[in-house]
Amino acid sequence: MRGAMFVRPTNPVSHRLARMAFIMACVAALIVASAGPLHRYLGLEIEPAFAIFRYGFYVAVAGVALGVATFVPTRPGDRRRGFVAALLAIVIGGAAAYTPLNWFLRAQQAPEINDVTTDTNNPPPLVATLQLRRGASNPATYPGAHAAVLQRAAYPDITPVILPEPPAEAFKKIDAAAMAMGWDVVGRSPADGRIEAVATSIWFGFRDDIVIRIRPDGAGSKVDIRSKSRDGESDLGVNAKRIREFIAKLKAG
Repeated sequence: MRGAMFVRPTNPVSHRLARMAFIMACVAALIVASAGPLHRYLGLEIEPAFAIFRYGFYVAVAGVALGVATFVPTRPGDRRRGFVAALLAIVIGGAAAYTPLNWFLRAQQAPEINDVTTDTNNPPPLVATLQLRRGASNPATYPGAHAAVLQRAAYPDITPVILPEPPAEAFKKIDAAAMAMGWDVVGRSPADGRIEAVATSIWFGFRDDIVIRIRPDGAGSKVDIRSKSRDGESDLGVNAKRIREFIAKLKAG
C-alpha cells in the first residue's frame, strides 16, 4: 500500500490521443502508398491520384503532430501509457509524409520542363515511340526555345557524347547500355542510327520515351539523347537524371 502511494497516475486522454495519432499515421501511409497503384493499375486519372497523394501527406502531418503532442506529455506519469503508440505515429507518419514532401521540394528546384535533350537546336525526333504516345497529354514535338533556355540554365552538363568508335560499332555499344539501363527498347534502326526505348516508373507507372541518335563524327560518332515524359508539366528532374546515368554507363562501357 505504501508503495502504491508513489505511483503516478496515467492520463487516459493522452493514451487515447496517442492511439489516434498511430491510427492516423497508418491511414496516411496507406493513402500515400495507394495513389500510385490506383493510377497505374486501376486507371485513375493523374489529377485525382495526385490529390489522394496530397491528402495522404496532410493526414500524415496531422498524425505526426498529434504523436509529438502526446509523446511530450505535460506530466511525467503520462508517458507510461501511449508512449509506443506516439513513437510509432511519429515514425510512420514521418515516413508517409517524406515522399510527397520530397516531390514538392524537387518540383520547386527543377525547371518546369518535361523534355530534355543533348541537342536543343535539333532534337532527335520520336519515330517508333510516336505510335505509343496515343492519349499522352504532352505532344511529341519539342517544346521549343523556352524549354531549351530553361534546360541550359538547369542542366548545362547535358551535352552530346563523342565516342571514338564509328557509328556501326557505337550502335552496338549504345544498344547494350540501353538494355543495361532496364529500358524497354522498342525500336532499333542501325541504318538510321537510331534507338528508341520506353522507361516506366515503378510506383505510378509513368512512361517516358527515349530516343538516341548516332551520327558520324570524324573517325568516331556523335551521340544525342532525348528523354521526354508523356504526362506532366514538370518531370521533377527525372529526364535529366536518366540521361546523365545513361551517359555515365555508356562511357564506363
